[in-house]
Order: sequence, then structure tokens, then C-alpha cells
Amino acid sequence: MFTAPEPAVRDRMLSARGHACALMGLVDTTGGEVWGYEGRTLSGAVYTPTGVAWLRLVSDPQGKSGGKLWEGPREAERSLPSAVPRPRLLGLRDWSTDGWDYRAEHYDFVAAPPVAKSPVLHHHADLPDIWWQDLHLALTHIALVGTDRQAVREEYIRRRVPEFTGVTPGEITWTTAHGDLHWANLTGPALTLLDWEGWGTAPIGYDAATLYLHSLPVPDVAERIRKEFADVLDTPPGRIGELTACTEILQAAPRVPFYADLADDVRQHLSRLKDPRSGSASSGR
Repeated sequence: MFTAPEPAVRDRMLSARGHACALMGLVDTTGGEVWGYEGRTLSGAVYTPTGVAWLRLVSDPQGKSGGKLWEGPREAERSLPSAVPRPRLLGLRDWSTDGWDYRAEHYDFVAAPPVAKSPVLHHHADLPDIWWQDLHLALTHIALVGTDRQAVREEYIRRRVPEFTGVTPGEITWTTAHGDLHWANLTGPALTLLDWEGWGTAPIGYDAATLYLHSLPVPDVAERIRKEFADVLDTPPGRIGELTACTEILQAAPRVPFYADLADDVRQHLSRLKDPRSGSASSGR
């Protein structure tokens, strides 16, 4: 999803991946590396005695691991119903060395590829109707999960949404969300939801809005999402979720190249969103 990090980080993470395979009885592969932001995570296929599996490695400076992102995948495995299509977590190992904490997560292998290699869609996605039905159903099941995890904090919304959108949100309606619903985290044509680091509570409509914004370069797909999720996006509470998703992309644009490329589309959409003729953008207007 991101480019490979600087050589020192790449070498450190590849060495740790080899150690994880030794700890967990897995056989490493070469190539096919999937990197997270600045090399914090490294994922890819591995071999087991029963076939192909998936290994995800995450690292943080020693003493700074833990918290929402670190624990998200394990808590998702414990809390989410089996009706949510996702890779099942099969094993987990932690260790520390040379000033770094590591966690290795062993998952079922998902054969269906992500809809896009980048979070932002740049090509037509020909997804069957059953895919959209399954996505609706998955988000419904997620919304019913009780949790004290926060995908988006209210303090962030109150402080950052006015700064980046010029709109002061009114009352927020909360739900449980995937928290990072973009095209590199969704497989097709069979649906699986990947990457459960950041799941938790968010404003209603936040997941749908996130997917919509990541689809803006492909208008027909963006329009499909708009129609599929009109029941939440075209409401005052859903607008707050959408304003929050806009804010996150605009805030990240200076440091993340694919968000820098998306920022103008988001700003144009934000102008339409704030147009009184398109409906209220906050419950206080």
C-alpha cells in the first residue's frame, strides 16, 4: 500500500519477519512485500504445513507499543461476529529487541485480491450486486458490536472539523465502524474486510463517507456509493461523519502523497456538502 521504507528500516523489518517465522513455525517467502506507513508494518504471504497463510508484522519503539492500533486486530478477533467477512487471526507473538517492540500476527490467507493496491480508487471497479449487499450486511453487523474503542475521538471532531471545513458540528450520533474503509482494505469480487487496527466508535456515516471520498477519482463508483448509502450520508448525523472523513484526508495530505493527489477532489466535494441546497451539514444549521 505504501512504498518500501528507507533501507535501514526495510532491513530491520525483514530480519524481524524472519524471526517471526522461526517463532511461529512458518516458512518465509521472498517478494510480495506489503508495507505500511514509513515501514511500521510489513505484511505478506508465508507457508505453513497446511498451505499458504498471511503474516503481518508491526513494530513500535520499545515502551511505546500497545494502545488502540496495536491491540485492534486481536480485539477484532475477540469481539466481531463471524458474519463479518475478515481474515481470521490464527496466532500472535510479541517480542522486543534492539530498542523495538514487535508483534507478529498469523492470519488465514485471503485469495481474493484487494479491489485496488492504493487506498484511492483510480480505475473502474466492476463489483457484483452481491458484493454491495455483503458490504451493507458487514457494516450492519459491525455497528451492533459494543466497544469502548474509539476509531475517531470526539475531541478531534470538535477541534479539527471546524479548522479544516469551516463547519461546527452539532450533536454526534455514534456507531461502531471499521475505521479505515478504503479500496486497499476491501477485496473483490468476493468481499473481505482487511486491516482491523483502527476499528471502534465513529460518527454514523463515517465508513460510507470514507469509502466515498476514496472513490472520487472514479465518478461512477462514487455515485454508486452515494446511492447505496444515501440513508446515512444524506442525513444531518451522516454529514458529520462525512465532514470528519474530509477533515482526516485534508489533514493528512501534506505528508501522504495519495492524499495530496486527492485533496482537491475532497475540497470540491466539501464545497458541495456545505451548500445549503444539498442539505444541512450539521445538526445545528
